[in-house]
Amino acid sequence: MNERVSIPSNSTTILDIVEGDLVVGRYARIKGSGEPPAVTVSGTIYCEGGNTFEGNVMAENFEAEGDVTIHGDLEIANDVEAEDGRLEVYGKMTAKRADIDDALYISKDLTAEEIDVGGSLKVDGNVKAEDIDAGGSFKAKGEVKADNIDVGGSVSIESRADVVKLDVGGAARVHGGKIQEVNVGGSFESSDSLEFESVNVGGTVRLANNSKGKEIEVGGVLKVEGNLTFNEINVGGKVEMSGSGEGGEVDVGGKMEVDGSLRLSGNLEVGGKAEVDGEVVARNIEVGGVLHSRKATAEAHVEVGGSIDTAEGVAASYVEIGRKGEVRGSIRAEQVVIGKEADVENVYGGRVLLRSGAHAKNIYGESIIIESDCHVSGEVKYTGELRIGEHASLARAPQKVDKLPE
Repeated sequence: MNERVSIPSNSTTILDIVEGDLVVGRYARIKGSGEPPAVTVSGTIYCEGGNTFEGNVMAENFEAEGDVTIHGDLEIANDVEAEDGRLEVYGKMTAKRADIDDALYISKDLTAEEIDVGGSLKVDGNVKAEDIDAGGSFKAKGEVKADNIDVGGSVSIESRADVVKLDVGGAARVHGGKIQEVNVGGSFESSDSLEFESVNVGGTVRLANNSKGKEIEVGGVLKVEGNLTFNEINVGGKVEMSGSGEGGEVDVGGKMEVDGSLRLSGNLEVGGKAEVDGEVVARNIEVGGVLHSRKATAEAHVEVGGSIDTAEGVAASYVEIGRKGEVRGSIRAEQVVIGKEADVENVYGGRVLLRSGAHAKNIYGESIIIESDCHVSGEVKYTGELRIGEHASLARAPQKVDKLPE
């Protein structure tokens, strides 16, 4: 029959091996034997609170009420539980399950299947777990490998992360790695390259270097320092990229700024302003306000409500410029529609329509319609049909030609 060893409160005791359970009174101190010092308990350690262990501690289970400090490793075969207190381990800790009411601090590595902390969890080494649940905060200086991390407040991982699902109510900061699913209520930041399946953040997202993922949904701002490869971006406010972007579709409610190029297999939709220093390539480009790029190319159509400013022009199957829009750079498309009172430069198209009051520099097309009160300050050349409305003015007489200039 296993014995039960009790240590009086406010005492200091040296122990080696306990066959059975160990009960430690309040504010009692336990010193291990041997080198390095260690205490081995075959059963469960019960701590009444305010206890200190000098040396490594090994047991089947560990239970405490109140604060406990361990100056050494804590190796528990099954469960670690601490009610109404914090557990500090100045060494490594291993267990199947850890359930701590207030706070858990580990100075080296932490390994467990399940970790549940009511307040803060801080680990100066590496963390390996299946499930991590913290009501307050989780901070790790080393690498973190986990299936699920669920934290009510904030998360900080200073080394590489390898996580299946990250749920954080407030803010999360990681140093790159791989996170399949990110759900953060406030802000999320990765200071190095990150691989992901989905990122869903209510406020702000910051990504660094060459990150790669599938879906990004952000309520506020997405900032990328470097290049980004993705399937879909949906941002309510603003997108900033210091490098280039390559992916499927982009939907931005406000403004998009890209220092490099943006290449999409799907659609680009920007409610306000799109500024791309390099080339924009997409199936469809729809911008509510301003499109600025070196060159814009769409497989299907380009629709801009405000203005377009390109060095090498816009090319698409269909291009439409909104009322009072302004285009700097050439337009090349099978069909071109210039809105009322818009101002454009050179237009090359199959079918070209200038709505009333529009201005153009030169127009070259197969079929051209110039509505009333339009003005063309340069050439009008066509191969098929030309219709000119009342009060339209052309600086030069239109010419029907066999071949249009390129």
